[in-house]
Amino acid sequence: MTNEALNNLRVIDASTLFAGPMAATLLGDMGAEVIKIEHTKKPDASRGHGPSKDGHGMWWKVLGRNKRTVALDLHTDGGRDAFLRLAKTADVLIENFRPGTLDKWGLSYTELTKYNPGLVVVRITGFGQFGPRSNDPGFGTLAEAMSGFASMTGEPDGPPTLPPLALADAITGMGAAYSAMVALHSRELTGKGQEVDISLIEPILAALGPQITIFDQLGIVPERHGNRSTNNAPRNLYKTSDDRWLAISTSSQSIAERVMRMVGRPDVIDQPWFATGTERAQHADELDDAVGAWVRERNADEALAGFQEAQAAAALVYDVRDIFADEQYKALDTVIDVADPDLGNLRMQNVMFRMSETPGSVRWAGRRHGEDTRTVLDELGYTADEITAMIDNGEAR
Repeated sequence: MTNEALNNLRVIDASTLFAGPMAATLLGDMGAEVIKIEHTKKPDASRGHGPSKDGHGMWWKVLGRNKRTVALDLHTDGGRDAFLRLAKTADVLIENFRPGTLDKWGLSYTELTKYNPGLVVVRITGFGQFGPRSNDPGFGTLAEAMSGFASMTGEPDGPPTLPPLALADAITGMGAAYSAMVALHSRELTGKGQEVDISLIEPILAALGPQITIFDQLGIVPERHGNRSTNNAPRNLYKTSDDRWLAISTSSQSIAERVMRMVGRPDVIDQPWFATGTERAQHADELDDAVGAWVRERNADEALAGFQEAQAAAALVYDVRDIFADEQYKALDTVIDVADPDLGNLRMQNVMFRMSETPGSVRWAGRRHGEDTRTVLDELGYTADEITAMIDNGEAR
């Protein structure tokens, strides 16, 4: 036994691309035994998403880490039986089928809990388990559009802007992992599992802050402000003499004052409007002009050193090359080496937080489709002949 926090939990990941698998990955990073269920003929789409090397997708190598892979056809009697046997041994099931799909296959929550009353079933969909759009196909892009994120992102005179990554899925994945742990804590008190209904559209809405309350109470609709903030200034990206971009934040009043002294404009500090972040934001043009002029006269290292000396919050805009080279990331061991039988040694991001007593770990990268099917079925009590028959019949792979 390791000392990882969740090493007594078994999680079934019956979800696909990306929120559900991310939730399972987060639990697996902290020691949970995660068993990834894929269709015998249609593997998780993340295996083929984005760049690949020698036929192995990079997304899958990260998203599939710490998971054993089992291929079952849940439409078949044999696949359904194996899934029920597995559910009987599990603590958490994560799925993202359209509402009612598992029910049609004889795998409803009621059926599952006949075998395992303590099972926590986390259901992830685009729009939730009920309502007029509950059966519509749901993807993170739609959530990023419907949550208000796209409408408030981009330049003031430009179009709404979608993120270049699976942002809504990532936020939902973290929310789903959190919801699973809340349900498991409740099980400690009651002995009963429960269903969790989490959509893609709601977690990102929560992450966007108080826009609902602001509109309700003040009638304000968020607008696009580019890299500026309506809550404080100066806050923007500023170009250095060597064509790097420097990001700064002055959410703290004392930092805003230090920045303006550093750039040679201490006079603005005495202005009545400088006393609050909201009022400073209304004078962003004047503040940006002063900070931008100061930054333009310096290269990236000089500008960053100046902000550090002034104890002001600033950072260079990184691409992935900078992340690999950054000393702070190195100190945190954020990027780690993982041995992989397909690609040799590969690098990926570490567990996202550190725990003093029960740290997580990355034990292996994403494995091949159905690589652990025989082993897991053997653990569930199937004989070698039964396993071979299931594979020959297409019920497993």
